[in-house]
Amino acid sequence: MIRVMSFNIRYGTANDGEQRWDKRKELVIRRIQAFAPDLIGLQECRDDAQAEYVKNNLPDYQFIGVRRGGNSETALEMTPILYKKAAFTEIARGNFWLSETPNIPGSKSWNSLFPRTATWVKLQCKNSAHSVALLNAHFDHRSVIAQERSADLMRAWVDQFAQEHAVVVTGDFNTGKDTVVYDRLANRNVLYDVYRTAHPGVADEATYHGYGKSDAQEAIDWILASHHFETIAAAIDQFSEDGLYPSDHYPLTAVIRIV
Repeated sequence: MIRVMSFNIRYGTANDGEQRWDKRKELVIRRIQAFAPDLIGLQECRDDAQAEYVKNNLPDYQFIGVRRGGNSETALEMTPILYKKAAFTEIARGNFWLSETPNIPGSKSWNSLFPRTATWVKLQCKNSAHSVALLNAHFDHRSVIAQERSADLMRAWVDQFAQEHAVVVTGDFNTGKDTVVYDRLANRNVLYDVYRTAHPGVADEATYHGYGKSDAQEAIDWILASHHFETIAAAIDQFSEDGLYPSDHYPLTAVIRIV
């Protein structure tokens, strides 16, 4: 079995008052450790003291991340992947930008507000002959066309890699499940929605909550898997502690098995 987590940890320099990074960073690590994932896709992790804190406090994991770049205040943000070093041997890694020129660092297209990246890794399972590819991304929050074109780029990557590897996709897609974006990624016979599979007939629970604001909640963080996998369990970790949340997003977790 493989334990997967997708977690937008909210960028560390955000002016969030009592919910700021320094107040909640320990809680972020504790929620990751509580689930003990084998694979993690993070979003909004800055390549500064925030990433160093994550690395230093999760020493059993290999950290892979590339700055999105560009000229804005978000240039240091990454969509990093972490994998448990005891469980996998790395085969290859890479990243691309969600733009018309995906190999050009810092590039953006389709009226997106910031450059956006996708990070991937191919891994050999140490306890079996199986290989796994994980793709993690964070979509633009403003442009619908950027979201749809980003889904096309992701889908092309998945179509290629799923021919040889079991594939998991994690991310903050900044859109709901009643959209073209979701349809292009999750409803085309290659990938399926792990949470919906684990909870058939149940309304999707929100992952974004804006630090507990009921009017802000949306199911915009997804874990998708190729049909190499069966779903054992999936959940949304809604833990908070005395009004303090790990992030403005709930972590999404899944347990899957290659069949």
